[in-house]
Amino acid sequence: MTGDALFQQYPVAPQIWDEMKDHSSIRKQYHSIYEAVSKLTLSELQRKDRLASELFMSQGITFTVYSDNEGIERIFPFDIIPRIITAAEWTHVEAGIKQRLKALNLFLKDIYSDQQIVKDNIIPAALIATCPHFTREIFGIKVPYDIYVHIAGIDLIRGENGDFYILEDNLRTPSGVSYMLENREVTKRIFPGLLATSNVRMVNNYPLVLHDNLAALSPRQTDHPVIVLLTPGVFNSAYFEHTFLARQMGVQLVEGRDLVVDNQKVYMKTTSGLQQVDVIYRRVDDEFLDPLVFRPDSALGVPGLMSAYRKGNVAIVNALGNGVADDKAVYAYVPEMIRYYLNEEPLLANIPTYQMKIEDERRYVFDNMSKMVIKETNQSGGYGMVMGNKASPEELKNAQAAILANPRNFIAQPIIQLSTVPCLLDGKLQPRHVDLRPYALCGPGGIEIVPGGLTRVALREGSLVVNSSQGGGSKDTWVLDA
Repeated sequence: MTGDALFQQYPVAPQIWDEMKDHSSIRKQYHSIYEAVSKLTLSELQRKDRLASELFMSQGITFTVYSDNEGIERIFPFDIIPRIITAAEWTHVEAGIKQRLKALNLFLKDIYSDQQIVKDNIIPAALIATCPHFTREIFGIKVPYDIYVHIAGIDLIRGENGDFYILEDNLRTPSGVSYMLENREVTKRIFPGLLATSNVRMVNNYPLVLHDNLAALSPRQTDHPVIVLLTPGVFNSAYFEHTFLARQMGVQLVEGRDLVVDNQKVYMKTTSGLQQVDVIYRRVDDEFLDPLVFRPDSALGVPGLMSAYRKGNVAIVNALGNGVADDKAVYAYVPEMIRYYLNEEPLLANIPTYQMKIEDERRYVFDNMSKMVIKETNQSGGYGMVMGNKASPEELKNAQAAILANPRNFIAQPIIQLSTVPCLLDGKLQPRHVDLRPYALCGPGGIEIVPGGLTRVALREGSLVVNSSQGGGSKDTWVLDA
């Protein structure tokens, strides 16, 4: 079978937006990949697919599944057919994410100081007070350049009409950027020359931009600030990414035991003595960072770190306390934040979100459970989620009981049929649902967004759950020049 036949046989489901095919014709942005793949046989494509898997294996590109009884580490599934976004689509997405991050950053500054948005009754005080990630211990801390969100992974989906929607905001320790970068490197190997002839924008300057932004936050005036990446250690699900980014930026990868606080300054233990640390890019959650302030049983953090942070002797990226802004219940109010802080209408829409704390909304959701996805407000990775159209009556009953026991802990959203893209599976091109996580870097010079991001794929037929922990994979994401 030829590549051309694969495209001709590619099915498009009704009422689902397929990004490559409009009913019978290939969309313009996919013409270059169509022409390249059409010249290949199925066996040649499968050989490229195997080469991609071998490259991932040899590079050790893995993630961890804690619930997998067969082993801890897995190779990250990768599909060789790229997902393609036009220049015009990207311009809209980029503007919408920048607008959103400006508002979220202003919200974080406000909520940890004057709380004017609460006083003006834009957001309920009880919603903030009951957020488990509202960190009172950092109230009043001055952060460099008033930037709280230095690194963001904003998840987007495309609905049935092809429009982009914000799915959720990841503002604490967003992961996945290493897979985005490695996906591109693998694509260069399996389709040499195709990126250049297709006018695809580059993504490989991410580590350089991140390093420059981190260096700019140094509290000491020095040409060579000491930057470290703080990891929870080898058993963390994103440890490959921690080592990858530290290596790409040329900074030290450290664990909590490698750092010490003395006289409200942070030092790294080295073979030649203690070396003062200026900036910590932390991949450790807030509650584990300082056992003297947060969880006393944590061995992942650094005793006294908060005293150095409060004193301004070390910058921490992302800022502590950001979890209040990506709480899924607070998510519903981000459009109001944009109007309140920026006096603008949101460029990218939220998905309609029902607060289970509000009785009328809860009753509506209970009456329409089969059309809803139920989410825990502070879970990630696809955990704590109930898809109403796939759940058994018992699962729906248990979900209702859990909501009634703690309504603040849940939201509901209508099930949206995510857009599909072609994947090479079982010798055929098959449509699979995807989302998109663009990565934004916020520094003193403004916000820079990597053109593309990580496309996550629900590899199981019909599944809308794209998370790697739930069996998802990824694709290279191309943003074309105009």
